[in-house]
Amino acid sequence: MKVLGIDPGLGITGYAVIERLDGKIRLLEAGVIRGKSKKTLPERIHEIYVGLEEIVNQFKPDVMGLEELYSFYKRPRTAILMGHARGAIILAAANAGIPVHSFSATRIKKVVTGNGQASKAQMQRAIMREFNLPEIPKPPDVADALGIALTCLYLIKSKSQSLKDILNNIGNREQIIK
Repeated sequence: MKVLGIDPGLGITGYAVIERLDGKIRLLEAGVIRGKSKKTLPERIHEIYVGLEEIVNQFKPDVMGLEELYSFYKRPRTAILMGHARGAIILAAANAGIPVHSFSATRIKKVVTGNGQASKAQMQRAIMREFNLPEIPKPPDVADALGIALTCLYLIKSKSQSLKDILNNIGNREQIIK
């Protein structure tokens, strides 16, 4: 089973593709799709869609994990803009026939670190350990996407396998990790 984890963003969308094969989990690739901040909103949404379409066509994931939308009362515009990015991501998945499962940030952090309130740095360190990476994944969006992919894999497929069973394989797509 291949899982594509997505940490949505207009400027940086993190992605990670992991695979469970013969009971072992391996990292196929992780990186970011970067949007150009000087482009219009439709152009930025299109960049996300096209970048994700390339990843989907290359890896043919069976399922996609996506971070749920959240917002703060003081920043409703951020939530609206993130909704646009999520829409492009969900459309790419729907066009490819990939089921999408959404998870809250606290759920993802709880699965990966054991603490639903973990910091970005804690997530990065936990992902580095889980995948036996030589260094902390940067930007943090990559670690988040890996956490989303792991959460999706564990919660929709099997609750019996431990995070300690993860194998390592390293590379990259901007390429950050492969």
